[in-house]
Order: sequence, then structure tokens, then C-alpha cells
Amino acid sequence: MPQGKPGRVPEDGLTTRQRRNRPLVLVHTGTGKGKSTAAFGLALRAWNQGWPIGVFQFVKSAKWKVGEENALRVLGASGEGGTVDWHKMGEGWSWIQRPAAAGEPDNESRAREGWEQVKRDLAAETYKLYVLDEFAYPLHWGWIDVAEVVSVLRERPGTQHVVITGRNAPAELREFADLVTDMTKVRHPMDAGQKGQRGIEW
Repeated sequence: MPQGKPGRVPEDGLTTRQRRNRPLVLVHTGTGKGKSTAAFGLALRAWNQGWPIGVFQFVKSAKWKVGEENALRVLGASGEGGTVDWHKMGEGWSWIQRPAAAGEPDNESRAREGWEQVKRDLAAETYKLYVLDEFAYPLHWGWIDVAEVVSVLRERPGTQHVVITGRNAPAELREFADLVTDMTKVRHPMDAGQKGQRGIEW
């Protein structure tokens, strides 16, 4: 299995094995399609390695049925790879922006509650891979403090990997992350008036 060779070897006092196994923060951002899809592809690799996986969706509604959720839940329950826990934090608010119903927490509160759960799980080393899907949105809107997120991720214990998706990932997060992919749209079916379809968007 080819593992690639780095362009340079830093003088950080680590062995090759220590450096290779260092936990990573990955950010998938940009206006192009495929940010979440790439993160869930990474989750498939993690599942195959037997890693426990925590998915935290910060935008997609708890009522939406997404294919990745069903597939990963089935795989997680199969007993063949890692376990998968799926947490839905939003009600579709990044797209719909509807107000919270009377007596229910507002969207900002839901996002903060989700982040607090992520912090608890990081402290407890609950998962080996965290998929923080669409987490860039509450950071961009100022609902969650970016400096706090970077600090928590920097100080997380063990070997926990974190992937964050969403447009407009803040500069401070991009500068901190180990891997940043900026997906740029060149063309999209919606440009020609075609709506999303099964098997492609969900």
C-alpha cells in the first residue's frame, strides 16, 4: 500500500511512525459540491479500520433522510468494522432559516448544544473519527467562537481525527487545520435549472 513521501521532513523530534500517526484536523470548504460526500468517504475508510465514528450534523434537518446516514448506520451495526453514532443538531436552518417553535431552542442554541456535546466526547475520547458536518456555518455566523474551537481541537487528547465541512470556513480554522480542501464549483446541474435527484444529492 503506497503511503507517499512528504516533500520535507520537519525537525520536530518525532519518529516517522509518530509523525505518521499524529491525529489530524481536516477541513472541506468552498462553494463546490462534495464537501460532505468526501467526509463520509473518509468515514468509510475509518469504519473499515474498526474505528468508532461520531457524525454530528449541524445543518441538515433531523427529518431529512440522507443516504450516507442509512449506509453508515447499517455498516456500524454489522459488527464487521467500527461503530457509528449519528447526532443531528439542526432543523434545516441554514437553508430555510425558519424561526424555532414556541418553547423550543432556537437554531443558535441548537448549534451551541451540539458543540458542547462534541467537546464532551473529545474529552472522553469517545470516537476515533469525528465528522462535524456543516459545522463551518455556525462558525461563520459567529454562533460558536472559532478561537475556542481551535483551542479545544489543539488540546484534544489521544489520537482523535476531526473533519469539518461547510462553506466559508473561517480563516483561523483554515490556518490551524492539517488538511484544507477548497472545493470550487465549475459547473452544476442547477445552473441549467435541474433540481437535485436521488442517488446524487441524497
